[in-house]
Amino acid sequence: MTWLSVFLVPLVIRIFLVILFPFSALDKILDWNGALAQAKSSFMPTALAPVLLLAAILVELVAPLCIVIGWHDRLAAFVLAGFCVVTALLYHNFWHYPDFWARGDSTARSHFWDFLKNFGLVGGLLLVTFGTSLAPADRVARHPLSSTPVYSQVPTAAPSGAQSQQGARR
Repeated sequence: MTWLSVFLVPLVIRIFLVILFPFSALDKILDWNGALAQAKSSFMPTALAPVLLLAAILVELVAPLCIVIGWHDRLAAFVLAGFCVVTALLYHNFWHYPDFWARGDSTARSHFWDFLKNFGLVGGLLLVTFGTSLAPADRVARHPLSSTPVYSQVPTAAPSGAQSQQGARR
């Protein structure tokens, strides 16, 4: 294992995965009124909008930092994945716009692509949550067309009590 495989590649991957969230939080801070107007545009009670906006800013600042530095990264990735699902459903509801099939610019299609991007992020964040091992960078460079056996069964250890019970039965 090299420094590249152990530290640099995972760090860069995690930064790329979460880079947009701190900038989104900054945008909400700098354009509070615009962000508040968007928060009020969903079916949620408008009185909750400032609280939801502050919660969104907190999630978009703290969770990415946790993911990048590896501190409670699975929990942070799970929370951020949930955040992406909620924001996709609340603010990118493309099915409410009648112009999906219209020629030229379409509000519905714009929301559709944002909706799908959110779920693409959910997939990446759930990989952090449920984890797959990273292949060493040098192996990927040597075998760029190889695949990860994602659907193979991984042996799991028996619970600690199960082994002692089996020994007691013999």
